Amino acid sequence: MNQPSAVELGVLQLRELVAKRRYAEAVQAADKLLAEVPENRDVLYQCAQAQRLLGDIPAALKTLATIQSLHPRFSRLYQERGQCHVIRKQAPLAIEAFAQAVRMNPALPVSWSMLEGLYRMTGDAAGAAAAATQVSMSKALPSEVVSATALFLDGDLAAAEERVRAFLVGHGHHIEAMRLLARIGIARGVYDDAELLLEAVLDLAPDYHAARFEYARALCERHSFQQAHVQTQRLLAAEPANRNYRTLYAMSCVGLGQHERAMTLYRELLDGAAQPAELHLSIAHSLKTLGRDAEAIQEYRAAATARADYGDAYWSLANLKTYRFEDQELQQMQTAEAAPAVATVDRIHLCFALGKALEDRRQYAQSYQYYLRGNALKRADSAYQPEMIEQNTRLQVEVCSAPLFARHQHSGAASAAPIFVIGLPRSGSTLLEQILASHSQVEGTHELAEVPRLVAEIRGREIEDGRPRYPAALATMSAADFLRLGEKYLAEASVYRSGKLYFIDKMPNNFRHVGLMHLMLPNARIIDARREPMACCFGNLKQLFATGQEFTYSSDDIARYYRTYLELMRHWDQVLPGRVLRVHYEDVVEDLEGNVRRLLEYCQLEFEPACVEFYKTERSVRTASAQQVRQPIYREGLEQWRHYETWLAPLREALGDALVRYREPSVG
Repeated sequence: MNQPSAVELGVLQLRELVAKRRYAEAVQAADKLLAEVPENRDVLYQCAQAQRLLGDIPAALKTLATIQSLHPRFSRLYQERGQCHVIRKQAPLAIEAFAQAVRMNPALPVSWSMLEGLYRMTGDAAGAAAAATQVSMSKALPSEVVSATALFLDGDLAAAEERVRAFLVGHGHHIEAMRLLARIGIARGVYDDAELLLEAVLDLAPDYHAARFEYARALCERHSFQQAHVQTQRLLAAEPANRNYRTLYAMSCVGLGQHERAMTLYRELLDGAAQPAELHLSIAHSLKTLGRDAEAIQEYRAAATARADYGDAYWSLANLKTYRFEDQELQQMQTAEAAPAVATVDRIHLCFALGKALEDRRQYAQSYQYYLRGNALKRADSAYQPEMIEQNTRLQVEVCSAPLFARHQHSGAASAAPIFVIGLPRSGSTLLEQILASHSQVEGTHELAEVPRLVAEIRGREIEDGRPRYPAALATMSAADFLRLGEKYLAEASVYRSGKLYFIDKMPNNFRHVGLMHLMLPNARIIDARREPMACCFGNLKQLFATGQEFTYSSDDIARYYRTYLELMRHWDQVLPGRVLRVHYEDVVEDLEGNVRRLLEYCQLEFEPACVEFYKTERSVRTASAQQVRQPIYREGLEQWRHYETWLAPLREALGDALVRYREPSVG
């Protein structure tokens, strides 16, 4: 466990001083800490509390105003403000403050209790009754669960998790505690743990709709859309008018490729929507996927109109790659991005959108500054650890040896249906997918999550002898295990197929799992889409991904990842010679038909002219290259990064010999 920092120790000392009623000392200690960390929420909060308890209400209110300017979503600042107004006998202001606190965080029993008394005092019987109900509900739950919930809703995930886990150790299968731990898991992005916890909750309480809703959310996040579809249908059978259930059902439809159905649902939800911007955005995404660009642009613009600082709407327009912003839109984006109160997530989206907008206007210096700012903000918000990827690569090389593959040369499912397209994002993988999907016998799907889910299943949650179970477990698995995994993959992928002989799985990061893919599907085709490292890495640096790909938000991270990719692909070439077909993006641009024929020959498919005229193929495409693969190949994209070459010396240096090694020939 990490040792607490000096600031964290200081906050603990402040809490102890307040608990011991040494309020003046607490204020002095807080002032000292604030000289070093003036924006720290917890130090400011403890200071305000000590000031109130000292009776210095003006100072407390001033400190609370500072917290609000820095951390407006912190519910306990409003509770503390309510306490200050109670001391001043300002009932209306106190009610307003406590009401704001519970709107943001319903798990604040002190605020509910104060509201009950204040409502009774002011003659609001209905308000008092509603507050009393909440007080009663809080009393029905263990205090540890209530306090952990309050911490969770204020964003204190680590403290909430520590408290609820400690409670579960002593109290076993407590439904609310298990559900809270699952909600923390969803907030942290640990969806597999959340899924298991919520399954256990629903086993104990099958009619608990809130838990089922969160279960369906976790399934969607894990791309288990068919299961999420079933769960949301069950929820809607109980409450057909519930807007949250209908929205999640529409999301599951999108995941299953049912875009027309999803758009109908989203349009129905627009009537009376409190947040129409998000619905317009969802409609636009489906239209973009279907290739209906003009309609998508209208919906993206409607989203931006519904909320002026909605960064995702502007970034989605930029991410069409073919859209050009008008002067007025550019000004709106710059104004929104510069506003002090804009949310970080919106600022990130706006930075990337502005980077693209200014790039299109050939204002490269200013464009690069926005890309740089967006990446810095995104990286600061990320928990990505390159060392974990590099450790996994070392373990893959160690475990996935030639003797292992020789021992299992007859293992796995016999199907030759899957065609895996792997590599880095922005490497031309969508182009290869579109070429292959233009063949009459090949089904284009999208970036399927089935292989990562199987990896998570193998990995489990245990560390054995200080090492993760995956990929080490591959060395001890049997032929029956690999057959089961191969059949499971095929069964889960079948929901995305419509009957063609072959289908494409274009999850780029599957290059890390070529060993597993070979063991469970030895007859599948595997194609490595590779692009010149400067072009590929810079293409990633200026791309904001919806989820994942956390390695793309700094020059050092993306360079390290590219080098790791080369190292691992070299290993697969050595232990599985000839197994993977390497296709360089630059070669496809230079000789399209020659490389199309090479691709089809590797996949044992007859040549079809439609594969050369891939841009005429109508199909849904979900990636950032959706609009580009609906156009003929153009050479200009090869050298776009050179407009920024002045500022890319750190990237070039970090890539090192990868600038040459990426062209080394494969074995076999």
